[in-house]
Amino acid sequence: MTEEEMRKRLEVLRIEHRDLDAAIDALMAAGAGDQMQVARLKKRKLKLKDQIIQIEDYLIPDIIA
Repeated sequence: MTEEEMRKRLEVLRIEHRDLDAAIDALMAAGAGDQMQVARLKKRKLKLKDQIIQIEDYLIPDIIA
């Protein structure tokens, strides 16, 4: 995967992460949210966050001070 492809993938993951956050908030605010559904969305959100961090770590290498 090229660096440009990784940057595009990173943006897609960030958008999906934000969308899941909004969906979770909406379910919680409605009060009628199924707890299992909320839990599944939160789990998916955590997986996305892990993928985001992995790509960011690759694109932005650590600088040794």
